Amino acid sequence: MKASQFSFARLQNADPVLGVDMSSTGEVGCLGDDLNEALLNALIATGYRVPEAPANILISSGGVKGKLDLLEPARQLTKKGFNIYATEGTARFFCENGVDAKTVSWPDEPGENNVMNMIADHKFALIINVPKNHTKRELTNGYKIRRGAIDHNTPLMTNTRLAKAFIQAFCALGQNDIKIKSWQEYNA
Repeated sequence: MKASQFSFARLQNADPVLGVDMSSTGEVGCLGDDLNEALLNALIATGYRVPEAPANILISSGGVKGKLDLLEPARQLTKKGFNIYATEGTARFFCENGVDAKTVSWPDEPGENNVMNMIADHKFALIINVPKNHTKRELTNGYKIRRGAIDHNTPLMTNTRLAKAFIQAFCALGQNDIKIKSWQEYNA
């Protein structure tokens, strides 16, 4: 498994969402006995921390496709004891489909669960923020959430496929389940 490493923490005010023009500042290649272990090894090597229950996970899934794609991973998270927080549309969709999710307020909304205050207070072990559309409000609020995650050193994912794979991996294997093995042991 190869994972790219980006320098968003060093790029002040850069929007940490990947596009076709993004270039990584490094890559890590890792092995594992299966896809889950290889993915966790690669993400850990690039600086990700593996969330452990009962941690809080924030999901802002973007459009309908993102909501559908992240529904089953959200179910996995709740079965493993994680707490799901979500932006209003995502929380409503999850709750309508049997996944308990607490609603957070957007950065530009006052409220008890204002997402920026929660990020600043390090309430989340993982933030998934998939851009929805190009309206000014969506771009501004999404940027603030993504930038807040980077500025507060919270693992951030902006791609549903990677988020699904990561959730599947850490729900299947805990960090303590990953074995340190030599190259030769993988060739056996």
